[in-house]
Amino acid sequence: MSKDQPASTTRRDFLGAATVATAATAATLTAPHTADAQNADTQPASRTRVAQAGTPAAAQAAAAQRAGDWRKPAAMSLPKEGYFKLEQGRYGPIFPRTPANFGFTVIVKVKPGREQAIRDYGKTIEQAVKDAPNVLAPLKLHYLRWVLFDVGSGLHFMYQGIFDTDFDKYVEDAVALFNSTGITTVFVNLEGWPDDWRTNTAAVIKFFRDHQRPSFLEYGEYPYVSADEVKKSLAVKSALSTMLDQMQ
Repeated sequence: MSKDQPASTTRRDFLGAATVATAATAATLTAPHTADAQNADTQPASRTRVAQAGTPAAAQAAAAQRAGDWRKPAAMSLPKEGYFKLEQGRYGPIFPRTPANFGFTVIVKVKPGREQAIRDYGKTIEQAVKDAPNVLAPLKLHYLRWVLFDVGSGLHFMYQGIFDTDFDKYVEDAVALFNSTGITTVFVNLEGWPDDWRTNTAAVIKFFRDHQRPSFLEYGEYPYVSADEVKKSLAVKSALSTMLDQMQ
């Protein structure tokens, strides 16, 4: 393509159009209802929404999502129980979706002499994802973080996960995943883990719930956006970038 001014201007025009298209595509993934979007536009763009702790979990999440879109950061302060209203699910209380989506933090004491086994298992997961990048896809994860620490009461393992399914479904899917792949789980190295975990999902979920440490504040820079929606937006951006590169 010629390097003259008209060509440069044309490319800038396409760049602007591509930017708008990318933003519009991402916005449609989490766009609020029309009336609520109009109300949200009257608020400063930099305002962070903070949820009030006195509303039921379902209403809380719905109200927060209707109040704006992914462009407006949001924070949610939670009671010590981890939920606003006791609503029973299949295995226990239902934890609400927050601006960071669903997730949990599980802290468990490590069996004596098992530290290296846990660290080695991290390499096992790393290799499994290299060999099959979608091996953990059924879990609908955003992020996973493992930490080993000792504050004077023995070595503990902390498992933090952010995902797009509810608490119980995540655990059910994890058990099904490990059974289908034949891979064991890092939790066999922790105290109290049920020996019959492959066939006793209820006991596994009880273990997770017994060792869950609910957060009291969760924040999302782009709230309530699923991992699939993030990947779709990035795919659109990549496609537009490729198109612009081809125009040079």
